[in-house]
Amino acid sequence: MDEVDTALVDNVKSFAAGGFGGICAVLTGHPFDLVKVRLQTGVYNSAIECVKQSLKKDGPLGLYRGVLPPLVGVTPMFAVSFWGYDVGKKIVAYTSKKSINDPLTIAETSAAGFISAVPTTAIAAPFERVKVVMQIDKTKSGMFQTVSKIYKEGGLKSVFKGSLATLARDGPGSALYFATYEYLKRTWSKPGQDLSLGAITMAGGFAGVSMWLGVFPIDTIKSQQQSSSVKMSIAEVTKRIYAKGGVKAFFPGVGPALARSFPANAATFLGVELFRDFLDKAI
Repeated sequence: MDEVDTALVDNVKSFAAGGFGGICAVLTGHPFDLVKVRLQTGVYNSAIECVKQSLKKDGPLGLYRGVLPPLVGVTPMFAVSFWGYDVGKKIVAYTSKKSINDPLTIAETSAAGFISAVPTTAIAAPFERVKVVMQIDKTKSGMFQTVSKIYKEGGLKSVFKGSLATLARDGPGSALYFATYEYLKRTWSKPGQDLSLGAITMAGGFAGVSMWLGVFPIDTIKSQQQSSSVKMSIAEVTKRIYAKGGVKAFFPGVGPALARSFPANAATFLGVELFRDFLDKAI
């Protein structure tokens, strides 16, 4: 019974720490994400033009347009992601016949990261759909108005549009994400000593960069599929993007995405590690 209680408390801690990390990520990285999506969907042709026009039309708060859906959705999404990662590590350890406390190899860490993306997609896909539509909408509709409009287009199926593309992005992306962080954390930490805040920040930042470099093309496909008002498969969107500009067409907005990924994910892991340490000491 004590083991069950300990496992439950550990799961709650992972969930809460991941949620706090998600809040840190959204507040730090949303302006960069807004620029990325507007470039991916063809609203603007350059990051500088996007920032200038966004500030001109809506002021500084315009850079946080569409922030409510990710703030509402990303917080539980990150909570589920980090909880799923802990569950993934336990599953991998069990299948590898290791103790829960035994360190995993980088390949095993990648597998645990991929597992974490499965439950996360159920939350991420609808909120990403609403966020993308809000970010390119010229009518300045609020979150609930946008949800209502999307629902009227095709019911729940329309709300969850792009779910498969989201999983195709987040599965390998999460594998890269957690594997890079764990590898750098081990490289920069000394046995028996706590990891420094600087090392956590750098490892988290590079984890975000590696993830986006690996999955950016599928993110472009996802953004275009979710922003479209007509039904299109992943294959159809991919063909259309390639016909428009070849391989290069899969990378619009990659600069803002990479610029966002380092500070946002540095903030994520810093928030997760600090909040988890606080919970470990408090509970």
